Amino acid sequence: QVQLGESGGGLVQAGGSLRLSCAASGFSLDDYAIGWFRQVPGKERVGIACISSRDASTFYSNSVKGRFTVSRDNAKNTVYLQMNSLEPDDTAVYYCAVERLSCTVEHDSLVFYAFDYWGQGTQVTVSS
Repeated sequence: QVQLGESGGGLVQAGGSLRLSCAASGFSLDDYAIGWFRQVPGKERVGIACISSRDASTFYSNSVKGRFTVSRDNAKNTVYLQMNSLEPDDTAVYYCAVERLSCTVEHDSLVFYAFDYWGQGTQVTVSS
């Protein structure tokens, strides 16, 4: 059974750091790009980072560029999102998702519908 599971969320003060993990089971991440999205209540889910499969090229939204880093460990079938200099506006539920091979980006945004499988999400709360 194909599953993605996020972990590492929690409560942190502004300026702090968290590292989210996205572990895959039931399939290998080797041939998949992994995207990170976040969503606050009442708003649409927004793509913030992505790492492709073969060349590990990355994409970041302007809102997190320079603060967040996405990486992958294929041996552990896991992808990470290192989040530094967190701000209250980073408060959201964070999701990982996969699509084949490369990150699909249009108009400088991750394409939501290109992603096939999704995790259940992990809450990140940044206090001021």
